[in-house]
Amino acid sequence: MILYVVRSGDTLRQIANRYGVNMNSIVQINRLPNPNQLLVGQSLIIPKPGSYHSVKSGETLASIARQYGVPVQTIIQTNQLTNPNALIVGTQLFIPPITHIVQPGETLRQIASRYGTTVQAIMRENNIDNPNIIYSGLRLAIPRPKPVIEVNAYTYQPSEDAVTTLNQIGDLLTYFSPFAYKIKEDGTLQSMNDQAMIKAALANNILPMMSLTNFTSTQAGSNLANTILANSELREKVISNALQVMDEKGYRALNIDFENVLPADRENYNRFLQSAVDRLHPKGYLVSSALAPKASATQAGLLYEAHDYEAHGRIADFVMLMTYEWGYRLGPPQAISPINQMRRVVEYALSVMPAEKIFLGFQIYARDWLVPHVKGQEAETFSPQEAIRRAVKYKATIQYDTTAQSPFFRYTDEQGREHEVWFEDARSAQAKFDMVKQYKLRGVSYWALGFPYPQNWALLNDNFTIKKLL
Repeated sequence: MILYVVRSGDTLRQIANRYGVNMNSIVQINRLPNPNQLLVGQSLIIPKPGSYHSVKSGETLASIARQYGVPVQTIIQTNQLTNPNALIVGTQLFIPPITHIVQPGETLRQIASRYGTTVQAIMRENNIDNPNIIYSGLRLAIPRPKPVIEVNAYTYQPSEDAVTTLNQIGDLLTYFSPFAYKIKEDGTLQSMNDQAMIKAALANNILPMMSLTNFTSTQAGSNLANTILANSELREKVISNALQVMDEKGYRALNIDFENVLPADRENYNRFLQSAVDRLHPKGYLVSSALAPKASATQAGLLYEAHDYEAHGRIADFVMLMTYEWGYRLGPPQAISPINQMRRVVEYALSVMPAEKIFLGFQIYARDWLVPHVKGQEAETFSPQEAIRRAVKYKATIQYDTTAQSPFFRYTDEQGREHEVWFEDARSAQAKFDMVKQYKLRGVSYWALGFPYPQNWALLNDNFTIKKLL
């Protein structure tokens, strides 16, 4: 796939003709709200076979060409490089696909075997509906092998909506985590209406993961966590109750998301996590935790101090890094998931735990702040699709913060109020996927389903093979 940023004067027809693709295919993959109203700075996915390579330090065109098995001149021409001897680290190079011309009598199975791929992957790459209808001379794009990762997604959608979402994107998820079972002071758990969601997850070969938490949108949960974690009997009671729910409802993994834990409860939190592992592993269940975005072991603050990265990385099967919410809904406008800040967290995590235990947190919503920001004023939260719709409505120009790798725009509403919107697009998603590849992380964890973002799912599928455990 190609990522294209709209320029002044561009039309969808011109862009489609430039890349030799059907105009409707661009509309569909990007779910454009109004194909006749493109925005300057808007990022589009062009559904053309191929892949992207992010230039790393020390690489040359020759080494990149060898890696992908294509001529150097092909990369130069495809990317219109004016100075091929001066590659800039981080530059995104489009690598054309491997092509194969079907020979008389060949089948897709034979072709897939020859190139070490699958029939389904070739069919997807070439929009083939029937694998038996191929003919001699047909030119096929052969997909290159992709990294295999695991993907988790949290949701706080109503049950019926969650089921619809799972049926739409279920092939791209390894785990599904309804949020959440909240603990009570006596060690019991608040109930959830999750049976239909679990059934839909299992039907899509997604492993259901029970989410256990101490907080809500209105309660920090520090004292509640202290009540449970400081009492060994209550710690065990919570685990027993979680196990009962898992056994009864079909959960196969547990995600522990205790936030705002008092620093004094750090070791008791580690003990709780170890006890959960000791009791769940014999039943074949996995245990994970959600970690606040720390960039060092000594980072101060209620969110961070009790989250012991080294201990969680050693004890749990895997961890979810909550690498989002820099652009907090009650704070000033800024990128919600700035890549530079995310990188600091990932690099610290990698210093104390293996990459194969780390999920990169990825938020999939946008925020609209009134500016100038007034302390305590809450930003509006909505989907990336709504961000584009709003930008189209107010004829905004999309800007892109290259440090944060995040798009934003400003507009004035009907009441004359100024707004600043930060959201996610194809470029920001690709930047996060490149980081997953660079550090060879276990996978991606989405917070949270229910915010339409079609570009993300198209690129996730294009960048990775999603591992299924069921």
